[in-house]
Amino acid sequence: MVEIINPTEEIRVSEGSKVDLHFSVTIENGVEIDNTRSREEPVSLVIGDGNLLPGFEKALFGLRAGDRRTVHLPPEDAFGPWNPENVQRFDTVKFEQPPVIGHMIEFEDKAKTSLFGVVKSVNEDITEIDFNHPLAGKNITFEVEIFKVTPAGQQGIKIM
Repeated sequence: MVEIINPTEEIRVSEGSKVDLHFSVTIENGVEIDNTRSREEPVSLVIGDGNLLPGFEKALFGLRAGDRRTVHLPPEDAFGPWNPENVQRFDTVKFEQPPVIGHMIEFEDKAKTSLFGVVKSVNEDITEIDFNHPLAGKNITFEVEIFKVTPAGQQGIKIM
């Protein structure tokens, strides 16, 4: 059975909703790290599909088409806290090319999964690589504008 939603009813963002939106993400010093407004069409995503971090999705719950929201997220709700245990030390001589501070290097773990780390320090003997997300430990500002909300389970249904 297909439930027909009254088009005048306020459809709000909830788990499984398809949402068409524009957003921007900035870090605490005002530097923008992502912005979808340069695209002509809003981006579409399904709440709970893993395309947005849970803290960003949580900020969308209850919004409806036409709503705008600015949310300030602490690291725990964004890219996580910075963890000193994610900084690893390697013998500098084991690198094929001399590591450069600030460069990102791809590593492969035992399960053949790619891991990326940023060179934090280099000397003749030891190179430190930071495997934290580059935005870990940062306060984030998330601005969003909702254009359309489609209820869960109705993404493929067109009602004329």
